[in-house]
Amino acid sequence: MTHEPSSIAPGKDRLGVGIASILLAVLFFAIVDATAKWLGRDYEPAQIVFLRYAFGLLPVAAFVWRGGGLSALRTRRPGLHALRALLVFVALFTFFSGLRRMPLAEAIAIAFTAPLFITALSAPLLAEPVGARRWVAVLIGFMGALVMVRPGAAGFRVEALWILAAALSFALAMLLTRRMTRSETNIAMLAYTTLGAGLAGLPLMPFVWRPPAGGDIWLFLLIGMVGGTAAYFVIAAYRHAPAALVAPFEYTALVWGAILGWILWREQPEPLVWTGAAIIMLSGLYITHREAAAAARAGA
Repeated sequence: MTHEPSSIAPGKDRLGVGIASILLAVLFFAIVDATAKWLGRDYEPAQIVFLRYAFGLLPVAAFVWRGGGLSALRTRRPGLHALRALLVFVALFTFFSGLRRMPLAEAIAIAFTAPLFITALSAPLLAEPVGARRWVAVLIGFMGALVMVRPGAAGFRVEALWILAAALSFALAMLLTRRMTRSETNIAMLAYTTLGAGLAGLPLMPFVWRPPAGGDIWLFLLIGMVGGTAAYFVIAAYRHAPAALVAPFEYTALVWGAILGWILWREQPEPLVWTGAAIIMLSGLYITHREAAAAARAGA
């Protein structure tokens, strides 16, 4: 759900690359989520996040080399990079904490409240204008989240609050990204976030570390390599195609979440989950449409 700015005027060939990139990124992130849920039976979320970013340095190092080497890492905002990395660590830690005890597709659906948080917070934090229609879409989207979370009902999952916290943390990280793109490159943000998120988890390791057993080390390597590659594909997607075209394809994560959840755990989300997910998805798509229209008017 990372919206990266694009200074390229996409041609038809680039649009195809952008769509293919986001479809691959979403699939890869779904694989990371499913693998993290699997590992969550035996390992603490902090360790999973730490190793995800530790091993994620491998593909990211290759992308940095391909993107210009150390010169691509020049920065004027080291403090903001550190804050962004901390927010990303918190987002993934809280997401994996909730994911351990709830269906994969349901967790992914609730996480899609992040764009709603981004819109709601962009007004007070970035002084960006948010029209009445988008505010209504935000409120309707959060109503969809309430349908899934069901506070006060017998089916209430406290784990859903972890996922909402993850969505809020991710939204704050993305709002920070909007400020940083004025002076920082996408490659620099990817590299420093990967390194910083790993370092953020390091102080917790003496308290939660458990040596990976059997073939689990390969699963940790998988989420690091695949997660790092997925993040790069997100950057590529938004570089080659406009956000209004790319963003709708991010919702294919719900399909992959449902498929992987059924294959691995025979999960079958309840009808209310799909109802709430549909409300969130439609609200998010409408917000994306309105933001694209506003950007077009501003650039006219």
